[in-house]
Amino acid sequence: MTPRIGITHCAHLADYVEAIRRGGGEPHVIEPATGVPARVLDTIDGLLLTGGADVDPARYGEARHPSGEDAEAGRDEFEIALARLAVERDVPVLGLCRGVQVLNVAFGGSLVQDIPTQTPGALAHAVADTPITCAHEVWVSKGSRLWQALQERLNEGDACEVNSRHHQAVGRVAEGFEASATAPDGLVEAIERPELRFCIGVQWHPENFWRTGEFRCLFEAFVDACSRDA
Repeated sequence: MTPRIGITHCAHLADYVEAIRRGGGEPHVIEPATGVPARVLDTIDGLLLTGGADVDPARYGEARHPSGEDAEAGRDEFEIALARLAVERDVPVLGLCRGVQVLNVAFGGSLVQDIPTQTPGALAHAVADTPITCAHEVWVSKGSRLWQALQERLNEGDACEVNSRHHQAVGRVAEGFEASATAPDGLVEAIERPELRFCIGVQWHPENFWRTGEFRCLFEAFVDACSRDA
């Protein structure tokens, strides 16, 4: 039976939906208005946390940086609750861009609120020439769940080029999670919870490559985890 993947609603859904479909899953868009997180999780086999506006810094105990964007109404509360319950139930989770930030904040981590002003010497992480313009390498921790999922993509054992469109990033990694990829400037590019079936967040946008398939292996690994019983 094809796994049913819940995709949190965002402004640019098409690539997420198609990436899940190409990875072998059945996409199902969910919204804050959908209802109680527990009931939502009863209807899906995996959870994809999508990109979007900044997470409200009050969620991790900080005042808002001047560069901060307004949080999208209802998304933080709903998606943080979904992430926590999915981890509790060991429902596979894949977080992309904002999604990795939601996952980290949900479990007590913090964010770098503005990379250009708070991280001296940082690479360009907001490169928007095209959705699939690669901005920099990421170095993936050998042996991590992400490293296993990206074997078809990695070059020289543990690195690959990624696109990048964010001004925030994971700061303090949440307890129970591990940083499984970094950029050459030291910023965290992926986190995961290794004891679970699949719980990975990445800071880039692999869904944009669905036409050319560079990151299809990541979506296939996610969907495969969703198809297996806990």
